[in-house]
Amino acid sequence: MNDAPSSDPKNGQPRHRLYGRAAGKPLSQRQQGLVDNLLPKLAIPEAGPGELFPAVLFGAATQGVWLEIGFGGGEHLAGQAARHPGTAFIGAEPFVDGVAKLLTAIDEQGLSNIRLRRGDARDLVSTFADASIDRAFILFPDPWPKTRHRKRRLVQPDFVAELARVLKPGAKLRFATDWADYANRALHAVISDGRFSWQSNRADDWRTPPTDHVTTRYQEKRLGDCAPVFLDFVRA
Repeated sequence: MNDAPSSDPKNGQPRHRLYGRAAGKPLSQRQQGLVDNLLPKLAIPEAGPGELFPAVLFGAATQGVWLEIGFGGGEHLAGQAARHPGTAFIGAEPFVDGVAKLLTAIDEQGLSNIRLRRGDARDLVSTFADASIDRAFILFPDPWPKTRHRKRRLVQPDFVAELARVLKPGAKLRFATDWADYANRALHAVISDGRFSWQSNRADDWRTPPTDHVTTRYQEKRLGDCAPVFLDFVRA
C-alpha cells in the first residue's frame, strides 16, 4: 500500500509521497518503549532545526554536521557516530522498524550525537539552511527496479539540486547501491547538476568499499543485481 501524503506545516501543501509500508512486524516491548520515550527527545521538529542549527539540536559546538538519508537499520549511522563523537549526526528514515533499531543502538552505546526524523528525508532537507551540511550519505536506498517505478527513486535531479544547496563547498556526498541501473542513473543525475565532482580515477574506486565505510545489514543480504557500487562526490 502507499502512504497518503501529509501536509507541510508551513504552507499546507502536500508533502512527498512515501511508497510501501511504514511499519513491518510489531516492535518488541523494549523497542516500543524507546520509540515512545527516547525518540521524542531526539526527534527534529517538523518545522526544521531552526536558525541556530546545529546548536539548537546538539547544544554545543560540533566538528561538523553529517547527514544520512534513509539509514535503514541504523548500523552505518551508529557506527559513524561512535567513530566521530565530536561530529553531529542527523538521520532520516520513514520506517519505524529501522528507527527502533537505531534507537536501540543509541541506547546501548550511549550515543549522544545523533538526532532523528522519522519521515521522508526530502521534507527534512528542505528545512535546512544553505551550506549547512558537511557530509551526506545515501546508502542502498530502495532501488525500485521496475521501469515504471523508477520515478519513485530518491536520487532525482530535483533532490540532487537540494543536496547541492545544503552541502557546504568541499562537502562530501556518498551514494551506494547494488543495482546497476540505479548506479548509472544516479551518477548521471549528480554529475549533470554541475556542482559535484566524482572522486573516481579507476574502477576499484567505486567497486571497493571505502575504508571508512560501515557495512549495513541490507548490504550483506546482496539482494541487488550487481556487487555494491560506491560513488563518492565532492561539492564544488
